[in-house]
Amino acid sequence: MDNKTLSDLTQKALAARSNAYAPYSRFHVGAALITEDGQVFAGCNVENAAYPEGVCAEAGAISAMIAAGGSRKIATILVAGKGPASCLPCGGCRQKIREFATQRTCVLVVDEDGKQLFKDDLHALLPASFGPENLETGTDKTSS
Repeated sequence: MDNKTLSDLTQKALAARSNAYAPYSRFHVGAALITEDGQVFAGCNVENAAYPEGVCAEAGAISAMIAAGGSRKIATILVAGKGPASCLPCGGCRQKIREFATQRTCVLVVDEDGKQLFKDDLHALLPASFGPENLETGTDKTSS
């Protein structure tokens, strides 16, 4: 990924982060992804009073990608958190990313100033993972 694309992705994730709705944790997160065909989508975390029912930033970006149509293959996803510790995707988001990942999907994490804290491929975060290709396709074997 060239520097201009990386900068654009970072700015979109930071802009989404600034719109996060996190009144309970006060931990704002933004994410932006770029598809294999160059489309960029962003999302932010959205909490609610029933804590486990919130939405992560990565899930928001993926939902925006799906809603827009077109490519469903994530080339790179960038997460913007806060502070010196990497705001890596949670387990659920790793699986959501995996659903639309390629063998080369890159995961980047930046802090609130856009400083890169982490960079690796999804396989490093979710080795030996289960994905769409693991499911048997074809006829429904449960019906007679």
